[in-house]
Amino acid sequence: MPDLYYLVDSDVLITAKKRYYAFDICPRFWKSLLDCHQEKRVFSITRVRGELLRGKQDDELVHWVKSMVPTGFFLEVGIPEVVDAYGKIMVWLESHSHYSDPARAEFSRSADAWLVAFAHVHNAIIVTNERSAPNSKKNVKLPDVCQEFNVKQEDTFAMLRSLGVRFD
Repeated sequence: MPDLYYLVDSDVLITAKKRYYAFDICPRFWKSLLDCHQEKRVFSITRVRGELLRGKQDDELVHWVKSMVPTGFFLEVGIPEVVDAYGKIMVWLESHSHYSDPARAEFSRSADAWLVAFAHVHNAIIVTNERSAPNSKKNVKLPDVCQEFNVKQEDTFAMLRSLGVRFD
């Protein structure tokens, strides 16, 4: 692995597909993700893959994940150091009673805590469209957890610029 790489959250791919980088509008976006993965600069985790595959089976994103994305794109989170970091995140989450019980439960079921744990252990940058909302009671926002655990995070466009991706 290089010193600096990105972990893509499911919302990045889902939003891109639905909005500005739809497969029929900007196929180069999807190719660039795979090209950057070949360079070992862009990955995600198996939990994100699971979230993506819960979509409709005829969905373009599901098809892309199943047929175009190499298995190594989605990194396994079950290694002891990541599991330990995940446990620390869950302890932190439970200690923050300002979040509602449903918000804490939803966050603990999602891939987000695993992304933070993996990035924390491997010094990766999380790519997400979420915005910080530290006073939110109804949602635990990924950027807020990243901040708590000293994990860098960027949005899609910052990642693309950093990687030097251009859609000429």
